[in-house]
Amino acid sequence: MTLKVHPLHAVKLIHTVIWGFFASCIIAIPIFAWERKFDLAFLFIGIVTVEVLVIIFNSWACPLTAVAARHTTDRRDNFDIYLPEWLARYNKVIFGSLFAGSVIYTVARWLGW
Repeated sequence: MTLKVHPLHAVKLIHTVIWGFFASCIIAIPIFAWERKFDLAFLFIGIVTVEVLVIIFNSWACPLTAVAARHTTDRRDNFDIYLPEWLARYNKVIFGSLFAGSVIYTVARWLGW
């Protein structure tokens, strides 16, 4: 017996796992800065910065959104990811603010302020 997964569900699952990874990175940055583990804080800042550049160069959208769009006509804010609609809608604002704040906090702590 073979298990068949609809391509949209596969894309949504992959997108959600990747989102969880980057959200975890953003949450971890100020924790590492607080613990004075600046090598890890700056590593995670670099990882998230690469993600931000990918989104910027992809017209402010995750590349997986276009892949998911091929498999549905649904265009709700969370059609391409397993997140509540409100979180998918405000994801960039929420996590962009957290990321910016984390970078500022990390640099300030690194400089000894």
